Amino acid sequence: MITLQGKKVKLRALEPEDLDFLFKIENNTNFWEFSSTQVPFSKYMLKKYLENAHQDIYEAKQLRMVIEEISNNKTVGLIDIFDFNPKHKRAGIGIVISEPYQKEGFASDALSLLIRYCFEALDLHLLFANITQDNKKSITLFTSNGFKKCGVKKDWLFINGEYKNELTFQLIHE
Repeated sequence: MITLQGKKVKLRALEPEDLDFLFKIENNTNFWEFSSTQVPFSKYMLKKYLENAHQDIYEAKQLRMVIEEISNNKTVGLIDIFDFNPKHKRAGIGIVISEPYQKEGFASDALSLLIRYCFEALDLHLLFANITQDNKKSITLFTSNGFKKCGVKKDWLFINGEYKNELTFQLIHE
């Protein structure tokens, strides 16, 4: 059985009580660059999203989990599986840690848990992450967890009046 608990965090399903945290994360403009968000989300819209969060990953092709600090049960971030493709045994991974909890090791612990879950429970072969070239924290996070750079999408994103390259990283389960 896969345990979704590491040294610092545990991963759990979204609950209706996560609405306020989700609202703060989704409407924090500092994170919009990484999620390609361009407009704020209403609480009503996010409540509807939470009502459908129970959908099976095989149906929704995505899964979002809450990252919770073990020592005090504080919600510190979110981790996503997206573009889930069971036929080709691959999925994308995204992660966000709330600003007060960054640089505490929560992201690395959560990512290692999710990697194990994807390879062992979902039987995936390949995980990928798309990261802007200037996002050094995310590049370090993913490469320190075994991901290798495999591609560059030139001028892929237009952010704050400039084009940015997006790097693709992969982790292949051997």
